[in-house]
This record gives sequence, C-alpha cells and structure tokens, in this order.
Amino acid sequence: MQNFAGDKQSEVVNSYLEKPIRVQVLDENFQPKEGVKVFFDVLSTPKKAKNAHIEPNVVLTDKEGYAISQITLGSKSGEYLFSAKIVNNSLSNNLLIFSSEARKSNWVFLLVMGLFGGLGLFLFGMEMMSDGMKKSAGDQMRTILRKLTHNRLMAMFIGTIVTMVIQSSSATTVMLVSFVQAQLMTFTQTLGIILGADIGTTITGQIVALKLTDYALLIVAVGFAFTFMGKSDKLKNIGETVLGFGLLFFGMDIMSHSMYPLRTYQPFIDLLLVLENPLLGIFVGAVFTALIQSSSAFTGIVIVLATQGLLTLEASIPMLFGSNIGTCATAFLAGIGASREAKKVAYAHILFKFVGVFIFVWFIPQLAELVRWVSPQGNEELTGMALLAEVVPRQTANAHTIFNVIMAFLFLPFINQFAKIITKFFPDVEEPKELEIVTWHIDYAIIETPTMALELAREEVSRMFKIVSRMLNATLHPFVSEEIIDDEIHTNLSLLEGIRLREQKTNYLNEKLTDYLLKISREKIQDSQAVEVFVTLSIVKDLERIGDIVFNNILPLVDKKNKTGKDFSEEGKEELASYHKKVMKQVNRCTKAFTTLDLNKARKILIKGSKYNDLEAIYRLKHFERIYEEVAESIATDEVHLELIDYFKQVNVHLENIAKSILVEINNEVEE
Repeated sequence: MQNFAGDKQSEVVNSYLEKPIRVQVLDENFQPKEGVKVFFDVLSTPKKAKNAHIEPNVVLTDKEGYAISQITLGSKSGEYLFSAKIVNNSLSNNLLIFSSEARKSNWVFLLVMGLFGGLGLFLFGMEMMSDGMKKSAGDQMRTILRKLTHNRLMAMFIGTIVTMVIQSSSATTVMLVSFVQAQLMTFTQTLGIILGADIGTTITGQIVALKLTDYALLIVAVGFAFTFMGKSDKLKNIGETVLGFGLLFFGMDIMSHSMYPLRTYQPFIDLLLVLENPLLGIFVGAVFTALIQSSSAFTGIVIVLATQGLLTLEASIPMLFGSNIGTCATAFLAGIGASREAKKVAYAHILFKFVGVFIFVWFIPQLAELVRWVSPQGNEELTGMALLAEVVPRQTANAHTIFNVIMAFLFLPFINQFAKIITKFFPDVEEPKELEIVTWHIDYAIIETPTMALELAREEVSRMFKIVSRMLNATLHPFVSEEIIDDEIHTNLSLLEGIRLREQKTNYLNEKLTDYLLKISREKIQDSQAVEVFVTLSIVKDLERIGDIVFNNILPLVDKKNKTGKDFSEEGKEELASYHKKVMKQVNRCTKAFTTLDLNKARKILIKGSKYNDLEAIYRLKHFERIYEEVAESIATDEVHLELIDYFKQVNVHLENIAKSILVEINNEVEE
C-alpha cells in the first residue's frame, strides 16, 4: 500500500480537508489490486477535541487499486493523526499514517498578531541590546572613528567593531555622513569603514541563529536583575544588554510559534517556493528592509521562517541580497540635503551594495554550496521540513556573513577607484563657507547616538573658541593704531566689520548648540554624559558672553576714544597691549584644555587668571599715577582706559569659569 495523496494538510477546526485521503494498493508485482478492504480510522487528536472523523471508514479498492476517504477535523486546534490499513498478510506495508493540522478559526488574526507583536519585541530587544552595548563602550566609541590611519584593513576592522556595537550598518553610515559633513573625516577614510560596517551588521544574524529561544525568559530575568539591582552604571549597562538579548530571542520565539500553522498552509509554501527566483527574492528583501529600515531585523525574520522549515537556503540567499540593497534607503535619506562630501559617503554605501549583489546574484548555487560546506551538518535521520528547520537557520546567518566578508575583501583593494567613480558624480568645488552663519559640525540625525552627538557638539564648541579668539584678538588694534586694516580672514571686510560678523556667529552658535545639547540631554544618556552636556552648555554661555563683551562693550569704546581726540599714553598703550596679550594666552590655553581635556592646562588657567586679576589692579594704579602726574593723554582717555582694561579683566574671569567647567568634566571622566 502506498501513500498517494492527502498527507500533511491543514484547515480550520470543524471543517473538511480540501483533499481527500487517497491510497493505492499494489500486489507483489506492483500491479493495482482491486477489491481489497482498506480500513480508515482516527488515531489521535488534540486533548478534548470532538467530532473528528473519517468517512467512509471502510473502502474497497477500485480497478486502479485506489481507496479514497474524506477527513473532517475536530473542534480543537493541533495535530490529528489518521490511519489507513489493510488486513492481508500477503501484502507489504499494511499501515500508513496521515497527519493533518487543525488551525483555530481566527488563525490569521493570531498569526498577524504574533508576527507583528514578536517583531516589535525583537526590534525593541535589539534596540535595548544596542543601547546597553553603546553605554558599556562609553566614550571609547566617541573617538574610535576618528583615530584612523590610512590603513584600509584597520578602517575595515573599526567599521566592523563599531557596527557590532550599534547593531546597524545604516546607523554607522549615517554617523559617517555626519562626521564627513562636520569635516572630522575625509570621504576616502570612510570607505574602509563602510565595508567593515557591512560585516559588523551580520553579527546580529549569527546571534539570532543561536538556538536560545527556550532560554529567552531566563536571559530576560538575568538581564532584569542586573539592570534594576546593579549598583554601578557598568552593571546596569551589562544588564540592559542582556535584557535586550533575551527580549530579542523572546520576540523571535513568539514569531516562530505564530508561523507554525504556515508549515502546512499550501498557498504560503507555494509562495516561498516562488521566492527561489532570485529577482523576486531580492525585490521582497529590499522592499521589506527599506520599510523597517533594518537589515538585521529582516535577517532575523528570514531565520525565523527557516526555523519552521519553510525556507531552503537557495530561497533565503536572494532575500538576504535584497536586504543588503534595502538597507541603502537609510543612507540615501541621510545624504539628502547633506554636503557634497557627505553625499559621497551615502552613495558609496549604495554603490558597494548594488555592485556586490549584482556580482553574487550569478553565483547563488556556488555560494549555497560554500555555505553548506562551512556550516554544521544536520541530523542524518531528519528529512524534509524537519531537516530544513535544523540546518537552514545557521546556513542563512553564515550566508549573510560570507557574502559581506567576501564583498569587503573583494572591494578593499579598489577603494581609490571607487572614490574616483563617486567623485565624478560629485566633483569637488569651492564652497564658500566662512561668511555663512551656519553650524559646521552638529547634526541632528545623529542625536540618537549621544556619544557621537556629543563629539560633534565639542567640535562645534571648538570652532566657537576660534571665532571668539579672533574677535578678541582684533579688539586691540583700533585702540593702539590709527591705521585702518582689513579683517585677518575676510579681506573684503574691515576689522570692525569682521568683529560684527563673528558676534552674529557666536549668538547663532549659542542658540543652536543650546538647542542641540538640550535635545541630547533628553536622550537615554548616562550620568557622566549628562554632566558633560551641562558643562558644555556652561562653556558655550561663557563664550557667548565674551563675544557680547567684545561687541557690546569694547567695540563702542573705539568711537568714545576717537571723540576725545587723544591717544593713550605710551605707557598706557604698553600696559593695555601686555594685558591683552596675557588674556589671549588664556584663550589659547582654554582652547587646548577643552579639546584635549588637559588637567594641567586647566589648572594653569586658574593660577594665571588669579595673577592677571592682580596685574589689572597694578596697571590701574599705574594709570592713576599718570593722572596724578597730569599726563595729558591719560587724563583725556581716563574713562576709556579704565573701562577697556576692566572689560579685558571680565573676559579673563569668564575664561576662568570655562577652566572650572573643564575641570568638572575632567573629574567626571576620572570618576567614570
């Protein structure tokens, strides 16, 4: 007797199966045997199931040796087993077992709810795991992208590590766009990192392919304990990572169970078979990944399908290729409205992906064989869907990794050529920037990664230091010389016009940096980062106040002095020049202390600041001595002289405030 048709069907509870059970009875010569009694029976049903039956339960075979019976499923969802047997010792294979799956009447709703609910938990867990890893990495993440040599392998390695931490190659690319836009990196430097990022994003797939769903809730419990009972930030961050890890697997388990009815749903199985068509598989992968903006999440879904035995390796590979294309959507959006150099980064990522997929799509069978060769072999006793469920999840993760590793090493030697191709589309041109009142470094697209956002904010503050320094440096000349000179940078502007322009810039930067830093403070940041945010805000306010002193207080003194018709005495000029020089040294010390977080420089500012305050009192007394000696110039310029040196002293006080803020940040770094 042979199993001819009707096995492994599925239908909703209390309904007929679409296809009847049909068996064929053959004699010892494998010829159809007519008139043989075939007994059909219900072998097992889910617990408390009613009304499951098979009719007719006794059938005589026809001329072709066929016996046909119709199954009605019972009232409970689950697996039903039916038998077909003959009582004839002369015939072999007298018993056949048929299995059928009964689905709940609302199974589609439950599937959709489980799939999207599980996907939500999966993505939430992945985000939480990423946040925990980023916090654990701390400020090392902040400078790792900038401490690059021109060694391509090192750049690729750094890209891999960074993306392993933030769990998204798209996010890495967005960061690179921001860094290039902020002039912290060159376009060519980013190419090796992009290739490494593509490798790093496959780690999520490798994690998902681990068969840990049975332990998901245990992992959640451990992560919860660390997160809410840990006394140090380090333990809490580790707990957050573990908790996210567990939620990721719990979401995956929910998706897996919700998809179980699809194992026997023939229309869905037929659809998945169609996906072995490379172009269709690539299209589905690209569209779905672009919608959820995470190739890691889509890879997880593909692996979940594979755990149910619903996918072959040849069907999963094109979808993985599609996910690599779909992830370019984020990079494309990041490039819109960005600078020319930043656009190059975004489109380099897109070019790498498209070229890689175009090359590999012709070698899917060869890639599949390579993946099978390097992947663990399944249980030899398993067949069909059970075998696919055993081996394809790991093979899918390995295929994703192997594709990106080969692509990275294939493209790495040709980075310069790729750079030239991209540059042809976006040729380098002179972009006048100095006269524009804009931010150069801060990028709101990167705020969700506070560590990197703070680095960009620091770069913008460093630029603000330079602007204030140039303003202050220009203030002395109008008081000690009648020569009208141009601005040191903008030769089309006068010295005083240059000061006015920079005052507008400092006000603008104060407004933008304040908004940017406050937005960072609303993100999930560590206590040490919160301290840094408010320390940086304090420094910005002091710099803006120095700009105000120069523009609102010192600059009007030029006209006031000119109205006297007198110049300062030679001694007075020397004292003002000396004090101005010392204040400029303080500005330079502050700039270096801020950029390098140099403890000694910050302390030196406070020591020198105290001395300079005393020096101001000495110079004030000397001025009074000249008044007493009736020096005409000193008498005529008395008010201007005293106000000017007092404003220089006020600048010095604000620089001391900045030094104190820097010391708070340095101590915060040490405590962390």
